[in-house]
Amino acid sequence: MDLIIYLVPALIIGAVLGFFFSKMGLKTKADGIIREAELKGETIKEKKISQAKQKFFELREKQKSERKDLDRKLTEREERIRNTEKNLNRQIDKNKELEKSLDTSNEKMNQRIQAIEKKNGEIEANRLKAIDLLEKISGMSADEAKKNMVEQTVQDAKTTAATMVQDIIDEAKQKASTDAKKIVIQTIQRVATEHSVENSVSVFQIKNDDVKGRIIGREGRNIRALEAATGVEFIVDDTPEAIILSCFDPVRREIARLSLHQLVTDGRIHPARIEEVVAKVIKKIEEEILELGKRTCIDLGIHNLKSELVRMVGRMKYRSSYGQNLLQHSREVANLCATMAAEVGVDAKTAKRAGLLHDIGKVSDEESELPHALLGMKIAERNGEKPDVLNAIGAHHDEMEMTSLISPIVQVCDAISGARPGARREMIDAYIQRLRNLEDLALEYPGVTKSYAIQAGRELRVLVESDQVSDSDADQLSLDISNRIMNEMTYPGQVRVTVIREKRAISIAR
Repeated sequence: MDLIIYLVPALIIGAVLGFFFSKMGLKTKADGIIREAELKGETIKEKKISQAKQKFFELREKQKSERKDLDRKLTEREERIRNTEKNLNRQIDKNKELEKSLDTSNEKMNQRIQAIEKKNGEIEANRLKAIDLLEKISGMSADEAKKNMVEQTVQDAKTTAATMVQDIIDEAKQKASTDAKKIVIQTIQRVATEHSVENSVSVFQIKNDDVKGRIIGREGRNIRALEAATGVEFIVDDTPEAIILSCFDPVRREIARLSLHQLVTDGRIHPARIEEVVAKVIKKIEEEILELGKRTCIDLGIHNLKSELVRMVGRMKYRSSYGQNLLQHSREVANLCATMAAEVGVDAKTAKRAGLLHDIGKVSDEESELPHALLGMKIAERNGEKPDVLNAIGAHHDEMEMTSLISPIVQVCDAISGARPGARREMIDAYIQRLRNLEDLALEYPGVTKSYAIQAGRELRVLVESDQVSDSDADQLSLDISNRIMNEMTYPGQVRVTVIREKRAISIAR
């Protein structure tokens, strides 16, 4: 019992003490949490303050930078304004000087006009005085003197005309025989012209006649550009779906045909495009000529031929001799020479080489007075051909002495090839030479850049430099050329001379 009495108070005291100490521990823990929270709060506070300061500094720097840019722009604008004001002031000063100069010029011009009017008055007064003096001396008035002079002039003209008529009649009687011969020659030439039509005309087929209007162009500018660039006459008439190309030079005609084909296919037809296409086609034709020459030499087994001679062999395709294609003729002569040389025991390869080259003088670009045989020999010599080949080329028309056995073989084979029935037409060569002479005659005049004989030689078109030949000079040039043609050349019918003077202004926008 006593134990219980002591035990109960002890338990109560222990419980009280336990509660007290437990309360004290919770308080300590709470204080720790509070302190930790305060520390974290301080850290967050310091971090936020630091971030706020950094943002402030960034905004301040950005504002300074923007302010500097704004100041710089304002400075530049002020500088531009100042420069503009300076330029305006300079322009104003120039305008003032110009006005002053114009005023001075006007004053001088007025003084000059007054002086001229005064001079004209003096001249008129002197003229009237002179008329009065002449009337007093002659005893006739001005009208009477004029009438007398007209009557005397008419009488002199009648006398001169009668004398000239009698002289013309006498000269006509003396030249009757010559005129008759000329008529016969002109008739023969007209027949030759008709035979040459198939060698001087090509027909370009088109899908429909709407293309003709585009080829002609506005006010004919496209067809004029085509004719000026190619030297070929483009005949656009009522022939359905066809355009006729007329020119005695087959190379020019082929260039015109290919150029027109490209332009129609492409659809863009205007003067600048025409010049570009024609230039490209000329380059292409030159390449084809060289390739054809090489292929011909390979076919005939002829080697080590210089490039100039190879190109001239290729050009033979576009040249005819008396209506016979020159390349076919030369190949035929080469084969005949090889066969005949083998029969008589002469070097067949050399004979074939001479046979191929015997007419190269006919396709030369050189302007020369030499016959084609001697010119061909000169060209072959320049390109290192052997003496036997040179003599065969130069002597095949008996224009020099034959010194090699190959020479008569080439001459005979040339005659055999040309004598085949239907191989040649005799007047075509003279016809082509007449057209070339027409073009060369016009090119002798200063300021002439190009000349083209078209319409089978019935028209000569002459292109001149606009800065060297004026409009009045062009009229005189046309008259001079036509007079020279009448005096120096023989031709059928009549030849119309057309001088074309065109000025082009070109500027490039870059």
